[in-house]
Amino acid sequence: MAKSPGAAPSALKGRPMKAKASAKPVVVAPTPKTAAPDAPRKKSSLPQFIREVRVEARKTTWTTWKETWITSLMVFIMVVITAIFFLIVDGGLNQAMLFLLNLAGKGA
Repeated sequence: MAKSPGAAPSALKGRPMKAKASAKPVVVAPTPKTAAPDAPRKKSSLPQFIREVRVEARKTTWTTWKETWITSLMVFIMVVITAIFFLIVDGGLNQAMLFLLNLAGKGA
């Protein structure tokens, strides 16, 4: 069985790790404090909200007419292919059921 990467050899699993002599202490940056989930939200005015919505709307990239047409055509083609597939499968299952019912009807 393959070992997972970074797994310690089984003979060394119970032994404590030796500290390296040249190991430098790791400095961890303080994490930013977040507001409590139940803290009240900062209220904004309606004009400020509308300005923020307009700023975000300007960041939107719209597809071109050609891209929209090609994507719509591909979706239509996939729908037709899927419909044909299910038509064939349904017809095959219908014929199989009729065959089984005919066999059952002849045996009775």
